[in-house]
Parts: sequence; C-alpha cells; structure tokens
Amino acid sequence: MAKIQLIATAAFGLEAVVAREVRQLGYEDVMVEDGKVTFFADEAAICRTNLWLRTAERVLLKVGEFKATSFEELFEKTKALPWTDWLPVDANFPVEGKSIKSQLYSVPDCQAIVKKAVVEKMKEKYKRSWFEETGARYTIEVALLKDMATLTIDTSGAGLHKRGYRKLSAAAPLKETLGAALVLLSRWFPDRALIDPCCGSGTIPIEAAMIGANIAPGLSRQFAAESWPRLSERLWGAARQEAESLINQDIKLKITGTDINEEVLSLARYHARKAGVDKHIHFQRRPVAQIGSQSSYGWVITNPPYGERLGELKEAEFLYKEMSQAFKNLDTWSFYIITSHPKFEQLFGRPADKKRKLYNGRIQCNFYQFFGPKPPKAKVEDKEGVKP
Repeated sequence: MAKIQLIATAAFGLEAVVAREVRQLGYEDVMVEDGKVTFFADEAAICRTNLWLRTAERVLLKVGEFKATSFEELFEKTKALPWTDWLPVDANFPVEGKSIKSQLYSVPDCQAIVKKAVVEKMKEKYKRSWFEETGARYTIEVALLKDMATLTIDTSGAGLHKRGYRKLSAAAPLKETLGAALVLLSRWFPDRALIDPCCGSGTIPIEAAMIGANIAPGLSRQFAAESWPRLSERLWGAARQEAESLINQDIKLKITGTDINEEVLSLARYHARKAGVDKHIHFQRRPVAQIGSQSSYGWVITNPPYGERLGELKEAEFLYKEMSQAFKNLDTWSFYIITSHPKFEQLFGRPADKKRKLYNGRIQCNFYQFFGPKPPKAKVEDKEGVKP
C-alpha cells in the first residue's frame, strides 16, 4: 500500500502527547511541530488514527508543501499537486485557509486561487468544464506560515473531540480531547483508583474509563473519509473490527466522579451510558470537603472552576483552599489539577512538583501535578492509553 503523509493537529502543549499516541499505533516516522504531528503511514492509518487518537484535534491528509510569495506561484504549485489521486469527479471540495506572517496575507484570495487551481487540475483529468460537487466532502485547507504553504484535505470531518457520547452539555464542558490528555499526562494506571471531585458532566472519568477499558474514542462516530471512494469499506471495516476486538470490558476500574450539582451528575451518568462505560464509574453527589477513598493509593484528576466569570473568583479561591484541606485525607495520593488562576499554588498551600502550560479552549492554564509516594513494590509501566 502506498505511503502517504498525515498530520494529526494538536492543541498547544499537547503535541508530545499526540506524538506518543501516533507512535504507539505503530507509526515511527514522526515529526513534532507547534500545533501538529506529521508522520508517514499507509492508507489504513487514516482509519486507525481517526478511531484511536484520543488527544489530537483532527487528522489531515497532506497533499503538498511549498514556498509561495505570489498568487501565480500559489496557483501553479497547487495545480501541480496530485489532487485527482484523491478527488473523484463529483467531489465536494470547499477550501478553507489561514495565513500567518506571510506575504500572501489575504485568506479569501488564497482560498479562491487554490480552488481555481484544483478545478483546473480536475479539468485536465476528467475532461469537464464544470463540476457539480454533489459527492463526498473533501475539505481542503491552505495554511500559510512564513510564506510556506501547506495543502491538506481533512479526513475527520467533525473534530475528534466529538466522540458521540456527549449529546447534552453543561455550562462549561471540558473538551474530550483535553480530558483524555489530562489522564494520559498524569500517567494513571488503570489498576489504581481515580477520583474527579469536580466532575461536572463527566468528561475526565469517562475518558479515563475509555482508556482503562481500551475503547477507541472514535468507535461510535463517523468520519469524512469514510465516504471517500479510495478508502474501501473493507479498510474501515478492518479498522473498526480491530478496535472492537481490543476492548477490555472485563477490567475492574475504580473511578469515581463527584460534584455538588445533581443536574450535571445526571448528565454525567447519561454520557457514561452513551460511551458504554457506566459500569466502570461511580458518580455521587458530594462536596469537595468530604472527598475520601478506601484505596491507599490513587489519583485525583480534576478541572475545578477557574473563577473566570464575574462574581465567581472568590468561590473558586475558597474551593482551592478547601481542596488543600480535604486532600490531606489522601496523603498517599497524587493530585493533578488544571486551572487558569495565577495564584493557585499559593491558595492550595504548596508548590506543585511539576506544572505544564495547556489551553482549555482559549484560556491559558497550568496543569499542576503533585506526586504522592510510590506504593511498595509498585510495577511501573508506561501506559498511554492506545494499545491496538
């Protein structure tokens, strides 16, 4: 099968996590850059990466890359690319674009030039003067960065955070991809207890349960590339069959999600059922001050309120102090907390052992990591959550 080049896009700060996932899927020729992970693979990788990547935003097929400082150059070099290897005669191919620090700064003009170039390429192949675009969708993107143009086709369709289980949402839901990333960054082991004391609509516990049970996050949804003629139903069927065969529903997980809001807990239970992990998670209404566990060692991973909204700052700061006191009952546990509050460590009462800058949407945050003691004779394994 011919080699192709794919790009797994990533939120800022998660590139290394996405790269680890890509490598664990068996793709070794990996290049990590800001906001993306590029790698060579076969066509089956389009199916497998869309199904399995937990922390990537989407998977793009890279058609070509070149320097372009004039519209003529952009047109000619775009036209020279092998578009008809992928686009059938009835392809629906809208063009999106972005330009950063480039001489070709007008995005609408760049989109129009690329569209025209692709049409001209298709005219040569299909001997037509007009294309109705009634078939499968192939969203093309022209991305210009410092005069380098990268041309891609989106294979995912809806962003990969849309797993299919969250039909309803709370006021400020955590993106599923970020929820999975927090679990993977914590190096949680599925044989250990995990508590999210501010679980909201359940994203962190659900993503942890899917990791623990080895459920491919994209198994319950569809992707744009599933309707592409070049990628046969056999390829997609094999990828889905592989994913289904690797689910471990017999695993015993100790995952708890608590919150003080019964309404969001009902959403969490609904989402867990939709994700097929409700038997792995215990949701309970409980204030942070009453957090506790019978497990001697475990993980707290949580996304508490940040106090970003007017009038909520004092409540958030009180909660951080309350956490500090409550977590003393779990003195052998490790704690992983994401927040945008600049004085979190001061309010929590201790400096983090490690912190990592991440973005929750457009909000710059820190992921504060407090490491507990290792349990006696613990088996240290590197489990990142992708095990096909």
